[in-house]
Amino acid sequence: MAAAQAADGRDATRVPVRRLTVLYDADCALCTFVRDWLGRQRQLVPLELVAAGSAEAAARFPGLDHRATLEEITVVGDGGQVYRGAAAWIVTLWALREHRPLAHRLSTPAGARLAKGAVLAAARWRGAQKRDTGWGGGAYYSADGWSFDPRHGWTYTPPSCADGSCSTD
Repeated sequence: MAAAQAADGRDATRVPVRRLTVLYDADCALCTFVRDWLGRQRQLVPLELVAAGSAEAAARFPGLDHRATLEEITVVGDGGQVYRGAAAWIVTLWALREHRPLAHRLSTPAGARLAKGAVLAAARWRGAQKRDTGWGGGAYYSADGWSFDPRHGWTYTPPSCADGSCSTD
């Protein structure tokens, strides 16, 4: 698993992990499903679930490339460890009571290939969801003008062009 230098200058690979922060894409249906699932699991190592790209994530981890955390799962250990992609999935499973044995199997060379394949499949699915702009199949983002009210459903308010940033095409 990829590790970084701990904040206090110690080698992060030798620092025990006592807490993990999972950065997830709050605008991704798969990511929020997994976030909710993680919240229901019994944890051997406490997991904090923080929206990637949020003000909280930026304040807590100023040295991270926050744009990259929206593209690839990123998990940060309390000792400064940074895990991305398949390693992030494996360390997250390692933190869960019922899934730690699976994490150990996935950390082998053969298991790492399987974990990488699962991460790539999830990334492909997410990419397809972002490209799907047809009715009912795509994701609706607040930055694009969509909002959801449980009483009234989805509404669309076109972004303002007052600042001249809108395309005239």
